[in-house]
Amino acid sequence: MSEGQQRTPLYLKVAADLRTAITAGEYGSGAKLPAEDELARRYGVSRGTVRQALAALRTDGLITSRRGTRRVVLGAPRLHSFGELRSFTRWARSLGEEPGGRVVALDRVTANEEEAERLRLAEGAIVYRVRRLRTLSGAPVMVERTTYPERIGELVAGMPLDTVSYSEQLELHGVLFADARHTIDLVRADEDDSELLGCPSGEALLRERRHSTDPAGTPVEWSQDRYLPGTVAFTMQSSMATTALGRRLSQ
Repeated sequence: MSEGQQRTPLYLKVAADLRTAITAGEYGSGAKLPAEDELARRYGVSRGTVRQALAALRTDGLITSRRGTRRVVLGAPRLHSFGELRSFTRWARSLGEEPGGRVVALDRVTANEEEAERLRLAEGAIVYRVRRLRTLSGAPVMVERTTYPERIGELVAGMPLDTVSYSEQLELHGVLFADARHTIDLVRADEDDSELLGCPSGEALLRERRHSTDPAGTPVEWSQDRYLPGTVAFTMQSSMATTALGRRLSQ
């Protein structure tokens, strides 16, 4: 049999059929797919084939899963624009979502080399590391790892553990987030991510590394946020008018 005549693997056929149903709206955002046994009976395949099909859909960002539960259909990714600087909480509320947060760890430690560089601190400086699980309308979407310089970390450490927005509370203390540099890439979920987000260890997560400064240009946070695939998409608008090349061409 030639390559062109080889049969399409069964799991790809199952994945294609489920993908079509999800796209057509047969399963709404947040709906649970049928159990593996039911899907296996429906398509006349083994549970192993069903698992392969579901893994393909998870890779595409169409579904997610948590241990002990059926796969859940994801809605369209929430768009987050870098054209404006908004906290997770304010961004979530702008979408009509209810933001949430749970502190997993808060430690007062000596800054490592990267933290000292990002926060422009002297060697041996004290920083506060905070790890939080962030949710949208009750659903886990992101693990937040943020490092604060000591003066700001002390304020954060004094806030209630269920504080939803640190940035809003810090503004009341005169700490303003004026500018931020974002770097987006992929990172594999570690054991902490797996436990908190309910995803397999080693799954690819969308990572946003953020370096924020106040109006005077002083660093106020260094953060690394890890999002479940399919839960958020970042957007940015560019213009030739704002680039050095554009300014030269307009002269």
